[in-house]
Amino acid sequence: MTQRTLIRNASVISVDPAIGNADACDVLIDGTRIAAVGRALEAGDARVIDGTGTIVMPGMVDTHRHIWQTTLRNIAADWTLDQYFAGVRGQLGEHFRAEDIYISNYAGALEALNGGVTTVLDWSHNMNTPEHTDAAVESLKATHGRFVMCYGNSNEEWLPVSSLPTSRDVRRVRAQHFSSPDDLVQLGMALRGPQYATKEVTLDDWALARELGALISVHVGDGAWGKGRPVEWLAQNGLLGEDVICSHCNSLADDEFQMMADWGCAASMTPEIELQMGHGWPVTGRLLKVGMRPTLGIDIATCNSGHLFQVMRTVLLVERAWAHDRADRGGETVERLPVDTQQAIEFATINGATALRLDHRIGSLTPGKDADIVMIRADNLEMAPLNNPVGAVVLAGHPGLVDSVWVAGHAVKREGRLVGVDQQKVVRDLTRSRDYVLAKAGVQPGERFIPAPYQPR
Repeated sequence: MTQRTLIRNASVISVDPAIGNADACDVLIDGTRIAAVGRALEAGDARVIDGTGTIVMPGMVDTHRHIWQTTLRNIAADWTLDQYFAGVRGQLGEHFRAEDIYISNYAGALEALNGGVTTVLDWSHNMNTPEHTDAAVESLKATHGRFVMCYGNSNEEWLPVSSLPTSRDVRRVRAQHFSSPDDLVQLGMALRGPQYATKEVTLDDWALARELGALISVHVGDGAWGKGRPVEWLAQNGLLGEDVICSHCNSLADDEFQMMADWGCAASMTPEIELQMGHGWPVTGRLLKVGMRPTLGIDIATCNSGHLFQVMRTVLLVERAWAHDRADRGGETVERLPVDTQQAIEFATINGATALRLDHRIGSLTPGKDADIVMIRADNLEMAPLNNPVGAVVLAGHPGLVDSVWVAGHAVKREGRLVGVDQQKVVRDLTRSRDYVLAKAGVQPGERFIPAPYQPR
């Protein structure tokens, strides 16, 4: 018999227009799927979880994160983008062993789940050997989270501007690790694109990805690197399409956004890192203007938070600040804020699911979809009294309030703790890995390590 679970009497944010948002609402999980959403549902033989004082919403979707860098958490807190290239690529990335990739990915994936992020596009671009790749995939699978593991390059292959093609080992990886389209972990491709690889290599990388039928994620428009009209070049060479997610996009020209929209691309914003490292202002409004649906990502653990609550707030506040500034300069006042909290929730859920081509399975609390669900405590000094559940999630949410998380009906977090995870051991293993990588690079743990700016080859 399949396991049935009924979450009773919660404030539900469904992200399904047919259902809407409702207080005193129930969600019924039947096996891996959402069976029903509504008030006073019949429990039958289901296990009942009291949702009183909680908010229930779809699992959040992160469309751009380099999980392997969890070992380097906060090391780049005061670095520029050029220093990031120099430090992570020029000094540290080459020293990761396969076991370092495993623990870094495992810990970073658990961090995402702990914060209510049930799906992550993992931009895995430190595939120094086939063993590194196997470790990356196996660590994600071990968490029972949902991931698109985007196969990237080795540290050497990624150093820009690269003339080295992506390893054909990805064909083995696909055959060995990605046998079913129904698995929680799916294969994607993390391609360097015309900013970071030669034109010949970019064409070759795209041909390989499309041979494999893999979703493509590419960095474009991130700071000075992205001002050479990379999207126009991709369009001219027939490389854009519904299988392409363009990440960052901050320094693109206005007409390049229309090109992305015309070709059916998706876009991922990572505003925390973009603001810190000079990529440019978040492009929320520019995407909405051409009819695209913004999605959100963390990017890197080296210098920003690891949860989407903070990203939703950043996007919201930047857009609102701009609106107020424009109005003030024109001697006017803002009558309606340009982006509301419901939109921010959609950026972090259904928009991300659509970008990853998974909206038929996740992204909303729609009966028939997989039960990727997050329960957030609202009976506390940070949330109560609950006047606006959507606003509370976006403006006050954080991982410490996440009580429970289900992925395809499987509980990965309950009553504030990850299920079946020895967190102290994970931290010990991650610390040992950090010590090894830094020692090999000649860096002392805790040292205020500021690398010299990167010099392109």
